[in-house]
Amino acid sequence: MTREQAQELLTKYQLGKCTSEEKILLDRWYLNEAAKQPVPDAPHDPLKEEQLIWNRILQEIPADHKVRYLKKWHSIAAAAAVLFFLSFGIYFLSKKAVVTNKLVKNQPLKNDISPGGNKAILTLANGSQIILTGAKNGTIAQQGLVAVDKTADGQIVYNNGQGSSGLGETADKVAMNTMTTPRGGQYWVVLPDGSRVLLNAASSLTYPTSFSGNERKVELTGEAYFEVAHNAAKPFKVSSNGQTVEVLGTHFNINAYKDEPAIKTTLLEGKVKVTANALNKAHFLQPGQQSVFNAQTFAVNQVETDGVVAWTNGQFVFEGDNIQYIMRTVSRWYDVDITYNGTAPDDIFGGSVSRFNNISEVLKILQLTGKVHFKIEGRKIIVSK
Repeated sequence: MTREQAQELLTKYQLGKCTSEEKILLDRWYLNEAAKQPVPDAPHDPLKEEQLIWNRILQEIPADHKVRYLKKWHSIAAAAAVLFFLSFGIYFLSKKAVVTNKLVKNQPLKNDISPGGNKAILTLANGSQIILTGAKNGTIAQQGLVAVDKTADGQIVYNNGQGSSGLGETADKVAMNTMTTPRGGQYWVVLPDGSRVLLNAASSLTYPTSFSGNERKVELTGEAYFEVAHNAAKPFKVSSNGQTVEVLGTHFNINAYKDEPAIKTTLLEGKVKVTANALNKAHFLQPGQQSVFNAQTFAVNQVETDGVVAWTNGQFVFEGDNIQYIMRTVSRWYDVDITYNGTAPDDIFGGSVSRFNNISEVLKILQLTGKVHFKIEGRKIIVSK
């Protein structure tokens, strides 16, 4: 990225108009520029050192841009000790990890683990299972009038023999299928009504091979991103761990892993009704809102949706998250077990990194903060302060 492009993105960020992708570009630009700066040999306060590096970078930015960024720095620096991703979406690192490729290479993590990919198992109505990773493209199953096809771009599509409405079978003939992703897997499925669902790792979606009756109902465990085809006459309902989400047609994300403390439903487009069944309460979400439901509470918050669905674009994005949450996320995607050597660090972290990097790259970035350290033993990650 050129300096002119960086200036433009910095201005957009100042105005609150940067997308998550543009913030990632700023991260990389800062890391690249910081790596060019000399690191003092004598011990220094990490915040002062980072401020020195940032000021050096600013010297190459035209004067009319400098004032805004210098002012912004002071508010960033106060919190940089506990967060390594703030404001500009820029990593502020401690001295022992100031961003030089040489330093990273001198502190390698032994062993490595590849990222997850498109992996899933499809369980048909008769109980037979198809491992989708090795299945050939084309029709992989026939259930009544419904053909199940695997496309060249790695999706499962349901094609109904009586048209694309998903209404080809009567209620007594409807068969149920389940798409299950293992740890380290994700997969797209196109439902009989044309709705598209991307399952995250360690998740499952149960659904009919055609939608009969007056509703379209599916059941989710884990996490999925939904793009629901509009049908005002047949609401689309997602059941997950005591919660029901009802929509007519919209884009939303549900995180309903059983090992997470709450179910989070995030709306990107349209309008949804979220019902906490046990509490007998419901909320209507507007775009940019997220409902948070656990056994005791059911609340709605405003969130940055780009970060919530970054996983669908191949990114980890953490924003003020503790290490336990981050490692649960890492565990699912890389299919690893997590253990803690002593108590877990109580710091909060943030940042972004590609989900398609090997696990060592993700752990190195967290390790650069100096707040947490990792050791890889087989498929086990040991976390320590």
